[in-house]
Amino acid sequence: MDKIVRTVCQGCHSECGALVHIHEGKATTIKPDPNHPSSRGCICVKGIHYAQFAYHPDRLRYPLKREGKKGEGKWQRISWDEALDEIAAALTKVKEKYGKRSMGVFHGTAPRQSLFSCRLLASALGTPNVVSTDLHICFAPSMVAEIATVGHTVTQEVGPDYVSSKCVLVCGGNPLVSHPPRGRDLLEGVKNNGAKLIVVDPRRTPLAAQADMWFQIRPGTDVALILGMLHTIISEELYDKAFVGQYCHGFDELKEHIKAFPPEKSAEITWLSAAQIKEAARLFARTKPGTVHHRVAVEHNLNSTQTDRALVILAALTGNLGVKGGNLLPTHVPGYINTGGVVGFCKLPRETAEGRLGSDQFPLISGPDPLFLFVHPALAARAMLHGKPYPLKALFLAGGNPVVNMQDTRRTWKAFKSLELFVVADFFMTPTAELADYVLPATTWLERDECCDEQYMNCIAARQKAVEPLYESRDDVQMVIDLVRRIPWADRKYLPWKSVDEFNDFRVRGMGMTFEEFKNKGYVPLDPEYKPYEKKGFSTPTGKVEIHSTIFEKHGYDPLPVYVEPPHSPVSTPRLLKDYPYILITGARSMEYYHSSGRQIEPLRKRMPDPEIEVHPETARRENLEEGDWVWVETPQIKGERVRFKVKFTSNIDPRVVHAPHGWWFPEKPAPDHGCFESNIDVVLSDDPPRERICGSVATRGTLCRIYK
Repeated sequence: MDKIVRTVCQGCHSECGALVHIHEGKATTIKPDPNHPSSRGCICVKGIHYAQFAYHPDRLRYPLKREGKKGEGKWQRISWDEALDEIAAALTKVKEKYGKRSMGVFHGTAPRQSLFSCRLLASALGTPNVVSTDLHICFAPSMVAEIATVGHTVTQEVGPDYVSSKCVLVCGGNPLVSHPPRGRDLLEGVKNNGAKLIVVDPRRTPLAAQADMWFQIRPGTDVALILGMLHTIISEELYDKAFVGQYCHGFDELKEHIKAFPPEKSAEITWLSAAQIKEAARLFARTKPGTVHHRVAVEHNLNSTQTDRALVILAALTGNLGVKGGNLLPTHVPGYINTGGVVGFCKLPRETAEGRLGSDQFPLISGPDPLFLFVHPALAARAMLHGKPYPLKALFLAGGNPVVNMQDTRRTWKAFKSLELFVVADFFMTPTAELADYVLPATTWLERDECCDEQYMNCIAARQKAVEPLYESRDDVQMVIDLVRRIPWADRKYLPWKSVDEFNDFRVRGMGMTFEEFKNKGYVPLDPEYKPYEKKGFSTPTGKVEIHSTIFEKHGYDPLPVYVEPPHSPVSTPRLLKDYPYILITGARSMEYYHSSGRQIEPLRKRMPDPEIEVHPETARRENLEEGDWVWVETPQIKGERVRFKVKFTSNIDPRVVHAPHGWWFPEKPAPDHGCFESNIDVVLSDDPPRERICGSVATRGTLCRIYK
């Protein structure tokens, strides 16, 4: 019988409402849900074509066990019982030989269930090592910065109140592509309110083309721009004196600090003019309410966390925190266990957490009391390859493809290949999965029941199965529940449930309902709370917005935002310009792909068949390039390596800058690497020092490169 299932897409993090049409038990068509309170009828091509992920002929269908040497591409089909029994025995062997912390989990940015499965399993195994593929350059710097400054995240996702704003500043983000529902909200707000739009982006994106002011900034220098704006706002007394006086800590220190950063200095650094910087500062400070939005582009360099801090301080000084049309503080549904609650449920004893990789080097992400927990991937790779500071011998990976998405691809390949036990849960046989000892077939969002958080929406919503799990695929959380039940020494208090259904009930029970009842309800909207700090202050040590961060000061970090020149740039390494004359930026989002996923999906691949490098026509003339040529790209970060891309001309980029996409591999090419060394920009990017001190960010944008045929 035909039916329509109301659920939530997870082709990316936008979590758009979806209506899945079912014919004879099969998902045939996916359409947007016009009644979803956040997406309101918005869905992108990834969501529309997602049924082709689920039914793709190359989808992993049953558990596989490696035969022969790692990377030979030889696999044996086994049962789930065999796989889980053998993995449990192998984990026990590793624990007895090397200790619990020699085991770890690894996750990417895929389904939330993947994150939960990794966190819950790690705690049950007694290991503190939860490694992320990319959090050091994606999301973590903003979380650390904003938690330290105001106690919450306020500049991403639902924080910016676009629809009620009179002035929108977008720095390092392109929500029309990376988060289409929010991009739509932004443009609606601009149109309906007559709002002013300021966009900071090295590329003239469709959003930048609609801006009142577009700053084509030198990549990696955003914090210098914001410091120059703060100088103007403070020196001309355009800040909100009442809010600053009552709710901010450290304004006098900032006032003194900012004297060293007049707009003229900012202009020298950023490729902008002092007049532009002053005009933007006055426009934003005088046009109320205003909202600040940024995304991960500002985190792809050594100024990551301090850029995020400067942007939050800008919102605070202008009185735009917690007000309608400004940057809203998060609200929660009473009794609901959100993502942070699940992560908090996984908290380990302090003595165990102190042994986490990077605990001493990055205390705010890896210490026993982190603001946002993960292990830096470069430190994990070092422990895998060199056993320092201790060996990492066994890993469970879900929701990621780190061989393609981590920096220094060849090093990463060798690191995963060196593991004594490597288990991967995925939909497809990726280059990372090719190095596993066991590969487990995971369910797609079309086959899962789970809760979707307010982190990305103005509601919480129920994702419900449109179809039953295909083949022998299994929910990630169910995998680890079933695995831990086979490990006598595991601590089952971290996985007390017998099924993912019980886990889902656990998350909504405090709302006075079961997950089945939540599915029938569909979603619970979140109403914004304006100026909550008037009643309870801010969740910081001082109870105020910490312009001068006591947390950063305690750990020896700069308590006020500072600017650091990129390690390879026309300023810091002018001697390299002869060989590396261009500035490389990477990682701009596309509608077609979510990081490294989607390249085997025919309608998406037709839209973007090749990895294209964006080059200005003036640059092409200088290098004797024609559109459609295949060119090599090299950087000084990893000498001796090079990758190739197809030239695409664009006048929307500065002639001194080129943009290369990330996440490229070729599923159609032979195993084991599937072409992941050919056009993957991370082959020529490094995560070795120099790194940003707080979260370990590295310069994947704003570094030098050369291109040639």
